[in-house]
Amino acid sequence: MSDFVIVNEVGPRDGLQSQGKTLSIEERLLMIDALLDSGIRSIEAGSFVSPKAVPQMAGTGELFGLLPMTDAVDYSALVPNLRGYELALAAGVRSVAVVLSATETMNQRNINMSLEQATDVCAALMQRARQDGVQARAYVAVAFECPFEGLTPPPVVEYLSQRMFESGADKVIIADTIGAANPRSVRQVLERLDSAGMARQLSCHFHDTRGMALANVLAALEWGVREFDSSIGGLGGCPFSPGATGNLATEDLVLMLAGMGLRTGIEPLALVDVVKRVQALTGTPLGGHSYRWLERQAGKRQGVSHA
Repeated sequence: MSDFVIVNEVGPRDGLQSQGKTLSIEERLLMIDALLDSGIRSIEAGSFVSPKAVPQMAGTGELFGLLPMTDAVDYSALVPNLRGYELALAAGVRSVAVVLSATETMNQRNINMSLEQATDVCAALMQRARQDGVQARAYVAVAFECPFEGLTPPPVVEYLSQRMFESGADKVIIADTIGAANPRSVRQVLERLDSAGMARQLSCHFHDTRGMALANVLAALEWGVREFDSSIGGLGGCPFSPGATGNLATEDLVLMLAGMGLRTGIEPLALVDVVKRVQALTGTPLGGHSYRWLERQAGKRQGVSHA
């Protein structure tokens, strides 16, 4: 099993979309530059959604035209529908992601579609991306629990994941949208997906709403998952899901993986400066569980004493 783990930074999209402050394109580029300085090489840079619905993501097409190090960084964008996909394609995006909620009510509340309709739309987008030679990724949201319907049956997650792979998805991201998962429920879902031959093609997206994100990462690692979403400083959470506060903090994830002897290409102490820079940009207090410790270690390295 590989000892390299991909850390996909979602702060510039998932993190910013729930903030009260809307950053300019220049400020979003400054955020991305800070992330790159730490060694991060996989970034969800924005989404092609209606600026009326999510004003924080306005100008994503222009942003993609200004992104640095495009030959060395895997930049991706979220697309909600065919129109969003076409805008992404026109902007030169080479990796797109769709979000498919695993329950009827979540789809109705979020995008005003039935589960069947949403599945068909996402499947069609995966097929189109494959035809265009664009990397295709599909999120299965509320994969463990829905804020409206309660626990999500693992067979539903298996069916939707299989449908996305059959439609051309290169990767499926199992998303704990409201932070309700625990290691046992993670194992139950991944065991089922592993038995269907899908576990090695999965990524996971955990929220730290109940403080269990790292425990859930550990459970996923045991089933062979080697890619995880995280957000610098724990920034963000889905604005359309009640209770979906707090993404897994990138610094927490990277520090744990480094301590386990797993490689990410990211320097944990370098993330201290990134948290500070993003905090200044957003005006939002940030920092995961490990942040204060990392800050002290970074201070010692620089010869600075922290009380």
